[in-house]
Amino acid sequence: MRRSGRRYRSGRAAEHYDVIVIGSGIGGLSLAALMTKLGKRVCVLEQHYTAGGFTHSYEREGFEWDVGVHYIGEVHKPHSTLRRLFDVISDGALKWAPMDAVYDRIIIGDRRVDFTAGRGALADNLIAQFPAEEAAIRRYIELIDETAGAAQKFFAGQAMPRWLGRTYQAARPMLVPKNCFRSVREVLEELTQDQELIGVLTGQWGDYGMVPRDASFLMHATVVKHYFGGGSYPIGGSWMIPDTIVPVIRAGGGEVFTYAKVEEIVIEKGRATGVRMVNGDILRADQIVSSAGARVTYEQLLPVALRESLGYPAKLKQVKTSGAHLCIYAGFKGTAAELGLPRTNLWIYPNAHHEANVEAFQADVNAPFPMLYVSFPSAKDPEWDSNYPGKSTVEVLTMAPWEWFEKWQDTTWGQRGEDYDAFKAGLQERLLEALFKELPQLREALVYAELSTPLSTAWFGNYPQGEIYGLDHDVERFRQTWLHPITPIPGLALTGQDVVTAGVGGALMGGMLTSCALMGRKAGKVMDLLKHWQPKQEQPA
Repeated sequence: MRRSGRRYRSGRAAEHYDVIVIGSGIGGLSLAALMTKLGKRVCVLEQHYTAGGFTHSYEREGFEWDVGVHYIGEVHKPHSTLRRLFDVISDGALKWAPMDAVYDRIIIGDRRVDFTAGRGALADNLIAQFPAEEAAIRRYIELIDETAGAAQKFFAGQAMPRWLGRTYQAARPMLVPKNCFRSVREVLEELTQDQELIGVLTGQWGDYGMVPRDASFLMHATVVKHYFGGGSYPIGGSWMIPDTIVPVIRAGGGEVFTYAKVEEIVIEKGRATGVRMVNGDILRADQIVSSAGARVTYEQLLPVALRESLGYPAKLKQVKTSGAHLCIYAGFKGTAAELGLPRTNLWIYPNAHHEANVEAFQADVNAPFPMLYVSFPSAKDPEWDSNYPGKSTVEVLTMAPWEWFEKWQDTTWGQRGEDYDAFKAGLQERLLEALFKELPQLREALVYAELSTPLSTAWFGNYPQGEIYGLDHDVERFRQTWLHPITPIPGLALTGQDVVTAGVGGALMGGMLTSCALMGRKAGKVMDLLKHWQPKQEQPA
C-alpha cells in the first residue's frame, strides 16, 4: 500500500509549531514545504490514511491507480513557474515523463479531433476538421492566450495582505480583459455559431467540471493554455508527488501526520491559536492554515458563533459546490504495448450539446453518459512495467450528481447495503461497456474493476458532497473578495484550489500565493526560492 506521512497518535506531535496546515492536498503540501524552506517548523494534519489528497495513489489486487493526477501541463519547461515550484518543494526529486504529442483526443459521435502539443499543431488539427471556421479558430487561440495570460494579474491580490488584496480586487476589472468575467459559451458564441466546433473546443470541460454555459472563460482559458505544450506524468506514479515533498517538510523539523482529523480550530481572544483533534488533543501554532476548502473550513471547523458573526453562512450561499464524479479503476493482464494503450487521454461525448446531455443524465440515470474521460496511467509512467510487469491500468470517469447518493451518506464505506451495491454494479457495467466499445481488445483482458462514487470522495477526502474541484468555477465565484487567503480571523489562513483555480496546478499555486500573503512585506522571499533554486550536485560514485 502506497502511504506517505506518519500515523498520528497522542504524544507524537510537538506541543507547538510555527505553522499547522489542515489537509495534505497539494495546496497544503506546497505551502508547508515553502514555509519550511523559509525557516518555519510545520505540522500537516491529514485525516486520510495517506498524505497527498488527490495526488495520492492506491493499490488493490496487485494494481495501482492515481486518483486525480491524470496529467500536468507546463512542467516540461524547466523555467516555468509550475515546474520551478514543484522542483523547490520536492528538492528536485520529482521527475516527469512526457505523454504522447496528442495529449487529449476529443471524440464527439463519429468525429475525432486530436489536441496536439503546440498552438500551431492544435490550430491545424481544428482547421482540418472545420475549414470554414479558420478565422474563428485562430481568434480563439488568441483569446485563450490573452485571457490566460491575464491570470497573474487576476490573482495578484491573493498574494497580498488581505486589506490590500481587497483594494486590488476592486480595481481588477480595469486591469484584466473583460472575458475574465464572462462565461465560456458567451465568449465562444461571439466567435462562431457552429455548435459542434464549440463542443470540440470545450471538450476538456471535465478538467474543471462545468459545462460551457456555466463555466468562467478564465477557468477554461487557463486549462486550455496549461496544456498547449502537451501533458506530463510523474515518473513512478502520482504518489511520488507527496512522497517527494514530505521529506522536505521533515528536514525542517516538521511532520506530516495521517489519521489526524481536526475537529475544530481553536480560537482564543479572537485569534486562531491551534486545533482540537477528534481525540481531544490540542495542538498549537502561531499560524493555522486550512487546506480543507472554504466550505469545510467555514461550515465545520470554526466555532458556530464565530462563523455566524463573520457572515459565512450568507457568503457561502453566493458560491456553489463543484460537481461529483464516478470513476472506474480497472486492471488488465498485458502491458500497455501489448494492449495498444496510448499515452493520450480520451474525452468521449454522445454529441456536442454538453449542457443538454448533462441535464438529461441528471434527470435520468439511464440516459447516455454526458461525458467520459479515459486515462491510461500505466502507459504514462515509464517505470510501470518494471514495477508491475505484464499488467496495465485504465480509469474511466464521468460526472454524477451527489443527490443520487445522498441517502447513503451516513453509512460506512464498504458496508452501504445491497441496494447501494446493486446501484453501483449497474453503473460499473455501463462504464465498462463504454470502455470496451472504444477499446474492444480490453474486454477479455480485464482482471479487476471497482467503481468509486461521490461517497468514496466524501469518505476518504472529507469533501461533504463528494466534490472534486472545491467551489464551482463560475463567473460569480471569481467575484467573491472574501475568498482571500488571509481570513478576517487573526492567525487563520486559507489555501488550495478555493483561493485560485481547480486542479493540481491551481491548488499548487494556491499554496504559493497563500505563502506570499502570509509573508507580507517579505513575500519576495517566496519568489526568491523559485528564482534561485538549483538542483543539488550529483556526488561522484
